[in-house]
Amino acid sequence: MQDYQDIRQDMHATVEARRDLGPEYEAALIESFVSRLDATIAHRVRAEMHAAGAPKAKSAKSRKGSNGSIPIALGSMGIGIPLTAVAAQTSGTAGLLLAWGGIVAINFAHALGRWRERD
Repeated sequence: MQDYQDIRQDMHATVEARRDLGPEYEAALIESFVSRLDATIAHRVRAEMHAAGAPKAKSAKSRKGSNGSIPIALGSMGIGIPLTAVAAQTSGTAGLLLAWGGIVAINFAHALGRWRERD
C-alpha cells in the first residue's frame, strides 16, 4: 500500500513540475517518473519473490564467471577422435589437417569471443 501512495505522490509531483517548468521539460519529467515507477515495481517483485521463497536470480557477473570453455573442449575431443579416424582413412594427411584445422578454428573463435567479453 505504501508503494501505491509513493507512486501517487511521485505522479502528482511530476504533474506539478510540468506546470511549473513548462512543456519543454515534459519528456525529461516523464522519463524520470517512469524510471522511479520501474524501480518501485522491480523492488516490489523482488520482495514478493523473496517472500514466496524463489531463488535469487544470478547476476550477469556470476554468469560470466562460469567456464563455457569446458563444453567446447569436450565437444572438440568428442568430435575430433572419430573425425581423425574418418579423415585419415578416406583423405589421408590432407583430410586430417583440414578436419583438425576446422576444430582449431572453432576453438580459436570461441577463445577470441571470451577474450573480447572480458574487456
